[in-house]
Amino acid sequence: IVLFACWLAILAEGYDVGVLGAVLPALAEYKAWSLSPMELGGLGAYALAGMLFGALFIGTLSDIIGRRKMLMLAMVIFTITQAGAAMAPTPEIFGLFRFLGGLGMGGIIPVAAALTIEYSAPKKRSLNYGIMYSGYSLGIVAAALVAMNLLPVLGWRWVVAVGALPILLLPLIAWMLPESLEYLVSKGKISEAKALAAKLNVRDYRPVAPARPGAKVPWREVMGAMFSGKYLRSTVFFWISLFCGMVLVYGLNTWLPQIMRKAGYDLGTSLTFLLVFSLASAAGGLALGAMADKFGQKPILVIFFLLGAGGILLLMFPNTMFINLCFVAFAGIGSISTSLVLTGYIADYYPAAQRGTATGWALSFARLGAISGPIIGGWIASTGMNFQFNFVFFAIVGVVAALSVAMIPPRITDTSAPARSAEREAVLD
Repeated sequence: IVLFACWLAILAEGYDVGVLGAVLPALAEYKAWSLSPMELGGLGAYALAGMLFGALFIGTLSDIIGRRKMLMLAMVIFTITQAGAAMAPTPEIFGLFRFLGGLGMGGIIPVAAALTIEYSAPKKRSLNYGIMYSGYSLGIVAAALVAMNLLPVLGWRWVVAVGALPILLLPLIAWMLPESLEYLVSKGKISEAKALAAKLNVRDYRPVAPARPGAKVPWREVMGAMFSGKYLRSTVFFWISLFCGMVLVYGLNTWLPQIMRKAGYDLGTSLTFLLVFSLASAAGGLALGAMADKFGQKPILVIFFLLGAGGILLLMFPNTMFINLCFVAFAGIGSISTSLVLTGYIADYYPAAQRGTATGWALSFARLGAISGPIIGGWIASTGMNFQFNFVFFAIVGVVAALSVAMIPPRITDTSAPARSAEREAVLD
């Protein structure tokens, strides 16, 4: 139930993230705004800037005032603002609504990550996280499909407006989604946690009371573990690798259709590349999650970041349509799929009480990479460089991501956290 509820929220976010890439070719030809390539790249960065702050504050607040509440709030924000963006009279107003929506979009991922990891059996965490995050890729697929059907008939505004419809799912998600047991225990609400565990049929649930029951944990203490001597090196390389992953995800997601148009494909075919990019990443996320549970996150991430970089680089050469679609599929797996497994790795790496915070801060730093991706694509387009230079740049970023993951130290076992206790892991297993 938790997995499905989080999947629905991530599906809605995936649409809102992917919709700009789907309508970007139409915005480039929208005469009322007459946007330059750099302005188009900047337009893609508004939501990502909002996501930076959303992941930072909503992720941290989820560990302080409740994960369920923050997920609901984040979803309300990013769905309502999509309607505003669809009706925006100027690109500045459009960017403002995209920025405000980004606050909610950035908050969804760390909260959904923490809830999914918490309620998953230890041996299925990466797989379940991959299932949950497949909603992100499928949301981008939905954006491409809606654009293919609505752009020629109704225009880009209706494609953006569809992103507001998931607000209708909010009552269903609110009804399904329970509060985090880890959060309740951290606040000393032991009886409430036991009652919820009984309702959810978590057998033999035996939470360990915190040292200061019911005490409000200062935010400095909540995030302190990330920068302690024990975790500092891990934090640095997690942040670098996720930064590079976000450059790939948002740079390619925003500019791939436009780049392929420059390569000589028409609008419909260029959107097909975005469709394959997203579908491959959804299937790849499940496969990589299962492999990460079996072989470990680190080796799988290093291998597939490198394979993704290779796929991106090979797109610069003249190939048949089928071969290019295969390379685009590798690019999707080596960017979105790897980034989702990496985010789950972060949520599982740190102590239970800091999961939401650690994931939120890592994603917030990575949003700088997400913001950079569309802007760099716009800069390349504005300088008149050959379109192949995009692939060289993004391939180098993929290699840097692989090297950074390779530098992450082995996981430090946290035996004190109540939600990671042997009893509860045995029950969930």
